Amino acid sequence: MSDRPPGSSLGDSLVKDWGGPGELPPSDWGRPQGPRRTATVWLFAAFITAMAAGNIWLSGSFTDEAFLAWATIFTAISLQALPFLVFGVALSAALTAFVPASFYRRFIPRHPAAAVPVAGLSGMVLPGCECASVPVAGGLMKRGIAPAAALTFLLAAPAINPVVLIATAVAFPGRPEVWIARLVASLGAAVVIGWIWARFGKADWIRPPRVPHDPDAPKWRVFRDSMVHDLVHAGGFLVVGGLAAATLNVVIPREWVTGLADLPVVSVLVTAALAILLSICSEADAFVAASLNPFSPTAVLAFMVVGPMVDIKLIALQAGTFGWAFVRRFVPLTLLVTLLFTFLIGALIL
Repeated sequence: MSDRPPGSSLGDSLVKDWGGPGELPPSDWGRPQGPRRTATVWLFAAFITAMAAGNIWLSGSFTDEAFLAWATIFTAISLQALPFLVFGVALSAALTAFVPASFYRRFIPRHPAAAVPVAGLSGMVLPGCECASVPVAGGLMKRGIAPAAALTFLLAAPAINPVVLIATAVAFPGRPEVWIARLVASLGAAVVIGWIWARFGKADWIRPPRVPHDPDAPKWRVFRDSMVHDLVHAGGFLVVGGLAAATLNVVIPREWVTGLADLPVVSVLVTAALAILLSICSEADAFVAASLNPFSPTAVLAFMVVGPMVDIKLIALQAGTFGWAFVRRFVPLTLLVTLLFTFLIGALIL
């Protein structure tokens, strides 16, 4: 491995230490390596093209209700998530190109245990859903932020930002305890998960985000290259997540879900599973949660706490950004802690 060049940032050094793009010539950083990555990008492009052609040629041929429901759900998930994904990618690229590493060292504590709650609280100021939080968290890691702090932000931002809390208050008029419970449970879960990761997480569990630029390139080129790379990479996994969520929505009968609403513990697990499968944007999920009338308040809270932190499209985006070794460890941990906080806060506040 080559020595750290003069003037390189802390994030560049971290990437090198993790054995990432620092082992490649700067001109190759972030570019797909090998035929497999190239084939994956072209496969997604061919798939989107085939779907567009099929919609034109076969739109009048398929009228089955299940197929129409599947197509509607997939389109809704993709179109709902895409603007926030673009926003998150643009913000991540801006962080990479225009914000020096010294800025983060000034405002975020160096020790991960202290950085985690700061990162969790900072999630309250960034409007956006979970699709935006993944590329932003990757951008923070590129700039040298501790993975535990970046992951805490990833979890907190889509769950407790102002748009989500206001939407929750509107969806549950006259019941301020609902948005308060959502804020406390979501923030508490995000911080605890961050602390656990800071204590037990290992660097080789996370595939380091690629740095798709030459560090000596002009800032506008760094911004462009970072945005194009992240958008192409994350967009394909968003499509995969949308396909999986739409399929499960159609395959699982709703009667199976509503029939379990009267069972106290089981109903919480059911609404949590429903949030994972539906993959609704965190800024709209409160209105869906308000319609879950047969379920208890704690079960409704589970829908709003688990969904922004664990859903199918988010899992796909995390896998594409940080790798499956990360997902296998992070997703079960997140699900367990969010459920524990749902039961605790639901019993105390609701």
